[in-house]
Amino acid sequence: MEFEKKIAVLGSTGSIGTQTLEIAREYKGIKIEAMSAHSNIDLIEKQAREFKPKTVCLTDEGKAKDLKIKLADTDIKVVQGKEGLIETATADSADTVVTAVVGISGLEPTIEAIKAKKNIALANKETLVTGGHIVMDLAKENGVAILPVDSEHSAIFQSLQGCKDRREVKRILLTASGGPFFGKKREELVDIKPEDALKHPNWNMGAKVTIDSSTLVNKGLEVMEAKWLFGTDNIKVLVHRQSVVHSMVEFVDNGVIAQLGAPDMRLPIQYALTYPNRLPMKNNELDFTKYPSLTFDEPDTDTFYALKLAYDALKDGGIKPTVFNSADEAAVELFMQGKISYLGISDAIAKAMSEIKNIENPTISDIWETDKLAREIVYRFEKESLI
Repeated sequence: MEFEKKIAVLGSTGSIGTQTLEIAREYKGIKIEAMSAHSNIDLIEKQAREFKPKTVCLTDEGKAKDLKIKLADTDIKVVQGKEGLIETATADSADTVVTAVVGISGLEPTIEAIKAKKNIALANKETLVTGGHIVMDLAKENGVAILPVDSEHSAIFQSLQGCKDRREVKRILLTASGGPFFGKKREELVDIKPEDALKHPNWNMGAKVTIDSSTLVNKGLEVMEAKWLFGTDNIKVLVHRQSVVHSMVEFVDNGVIAQLGAPDMRLPIQYALTYPNRLPMKNNELDFTKYPSLTFDEPDTDTFYALKLAYDALKDGGIKPTVFNSADEAAVELFMQGKISYLGISDAIAKAMSEIKNIENPTISDIWETDKLAREIVYRFEKESLI
């Protein structure tokens, strides 16, 4: 099958970005037109020399200057900072942007890419968590497709392919691995260190997402993202330890359609890039004989109460999802630095959510101001917890 796609990859040196490039390596019809990273100068130089994009960005401006020197023997344009990231996201020759940067920093370049009429392969869930009401309207206005890359949202998207009327959907069943601490109680998590939380049982992800998976924050973010992608807030989380059923859709007649596959992010990445077509993929076959049973459990929202906070944010809407996300970003940063406890992550989110008043229909300016305020509250929480 002949296939051609010209893409820009935001976050090319991260987990999703490097796997996107693996797929491009496999299918020569996928041309990398632009790529960005934050500061991993050695890896992005190697990537740039292999894939020969027109533009490369490092948001770390100091290292961008060094990269420009390193790539001086090529025709590749090196840009830097937030402006460079937006230039990468709106690259003229790209038709699709893979948004694989981590955190709320992915919101603005995604918005600019949509305005430039680029289809979005969305791996940055914070874009919809914080700005879903803006992003989805813009996508509709510009005739842009938002194609989910997260394995769970891709599974839902695939399960809905035969559904002609969304009123037939009863609810979404969003699966979660449960992370490394499934079955533990709060008293067992008091002395957890970053290296403990980074031991995910099934998935190879970046540090931030792995920590969020362990606290169930990541699942909370996915619940909020699913609302915008699929137009419903009737979303139930089920802990599925085997990570084989990536998510399910339950219909009004109580029938359930699920998407199954090996725990491999390349499949949802590739599907977002090749949709509506499916192309062959090597070395990710699902061997059912290795899974004699598939289990499903209710999440423990007493121990991992960040998930309950996420549902509260979903219900309240407005600016509350931004508060939840930004407080978590700051709290995970502090936890990774050893400045707050593991349980302090959820406590910090709760504090920020209780202190910041809701804004019903936030503007981009409201989102950025709230992001700053939520982080300030978490940093204050860190200092208070030391007293």
